[in-house]
Amino acid sequence: MSSAKPLVLYTGRTPNGFKVSTFLEELKLAYGGPDYEVFPIDISTNVQKEPWFIALNPNGRIPTLTDRSRDNFNVFETAAILLYLQKYFDKNNIFAFDQDKEANDYSEMLQWIFFAHGGVGPMQGQANHFTFVKDDIPYAKNRYVEETKRLYGVMEIRLSAGRDYLAGPGRGKLSLADLNVYPWVRIHHFSVCKTLDEWPNLKAWTERLAARPGVQAGLEVPPDGWNKKS
Repeated sequence: MSSAKPLVLYTGRTPNGFKVSTFLEELKLAYGGPDYEVFPIDISTNVQKEPWFIALNPNGRIPTLTDRSRDNFNVFETAAILLYLQKYFDKNNIFAFDQDKEANDYSEMLQWIFFAHGGVGPMQGQANHFTFVKDDIPYAKNRYVEETKRLYGVMEIRLSAGRDYLAGPGRGKLSLADLNVYPWVRIHHFSVCKTLDEWPNLKAWTERLAARPGVQAGLEVPPDGWNKKS
């Protein structure tokens, strides 16, 4: 019997990579699995653009998931990976909602996932880029920093309505909606703002996510400094 782990996660220490690793660690705490193998990718070397990786993910980006248990099925794009893992490994909908019985809540979750992928992720990513790029381009830097702050304000509106999480009835429940955007908001200090004091409910939400053991474990995948070891 093969000892190979059912999943292989090709990832690095980036916000998008942490989205998947934190969810996998949350699943392991909730269900005892799935077990997964980590294939660390150092994007600074452009290994993700090599032919072998393009065969897994034609977009040449991380994270990418291979499911050995389903005939080596490959999944790329972070939201697609999260939804795939939820479908096959979150049978009790601990981190999502029943598409039929909780249709509105499920739609809310999707809305916030797409909000992050069309907003916070790319805007903050560009803010990071123009903050650290060699050529100083004040207009671009300001454009993306201010738009990221506006999007933080959108999340603040949602969370100020007596909510702990982005989706679900009442105060909401932790779901893919939260795990999908948290890894970006947690690094606000890189380029957007030193603190989240301007958005107190968003700040409390960030602290709530940061306190979770599964999230903490996922933020160590792959371990810090792995690519500096001989």
